[in-house]
Amino acid sequence: MPIRRRLAAALRSRVAGPDADRRAAAIWLAPGERRFAPTDPICRVHNHAGMYAGGLRALLLQSLHPLAMAGVGEHSGYRGDPWGRLQRTSEFIAMTTFGPVEGAQRVLDRINRVHDTVSGTAPDGRTYDARDPHLLTWVHVAEIDSFLTAYQRYSRTPLTPAEADTYVAQASWAAGELGVPDAPQTVEDLQRRLSAYGPELAVTDGARDAAAFLLREPPLPIGARPGYWMLAAGAVTMLPDYARDLLGLRLGRVDAVAERLVLRPAGRLGTAAVGWALSEPSDPRNSPESSATSR
Repeated sequence: MPIRRRLAAALRSRVAGPDADRRAAAIWLAPGERRFAPTDPICRVHNHAGMYAGGLRALLLQSLHPLAMAGVGEHSGYRGDPWGRLQRTSEFIAMTTFGPVEGAQRVLDRINRVHDTVSGTAPDGRTYDARDPHLLTWVHVAEIDSFLTAYQRYSRTPLTPAEADTYVAQASWAAGELGVPDAPQTVEDLQRRLSAYGPELAVTDGARDAAAFLLREPPLPIGARPGYWMLAAGAVTMLPDYARDLLGLRLGRVDAVAERLVLRPAGRLGTAAVGWALSEPSDPRNSPESSATSR
């Protein structure tokens, strides 16, 4: 099997699971009305290889809210079943962006049922609930900001300011279905909402553990780790300064030099490799019947 096809198959099996072909067919090839057109900003962003580094950035950023991190640490199984969690997340994003409207609603309903079971007490004594609109909003804005940041950095055709506003607005639909009230509609609103969470953010033992898991000890074979670490390097360079400071991800006096000469190029190379693999013709997203767009 050619190396490109092997890499594409490996990526699909990790991100979509052992039944990747069935899931892909249900999303990209199934008949039915779609909510978004293939040329819409949300389809362009969510079909780009930058989503891999963007997703890592989102997880690192989201971990800095102590209550959100407590819920993830106690209920998501990210250490015991990291690939299962990734596969559920990727299915949510893909189905709500590219899938039939009915399929997207089924996924959203399933997530809401899961959220009904997630509550508890954080190590600092505060209670948390996955249905809390404030926490849901934090997860949403951190995620959408990360995906948009990655696309704008790695895409050959970044979104215009108007298109970026449209992306934020289009992403608000699924967020609203999950309980996010008045989700941001523009980039300016997105940034304002993110900034408002600043006083609540802190590094906890859970956040440190998540960062170590994501950046130093990913659940991958040794041979696959260099490529993963290139994506992780890109994710770190896209984090806001305050997040890197809280997580201890600065390199002292050499930080700026290392970012310019090593980390940023590594992130760009890793993303390009993913894009090359996922453009493999056998991928269902690349078939003539698919609603996906080119990278």
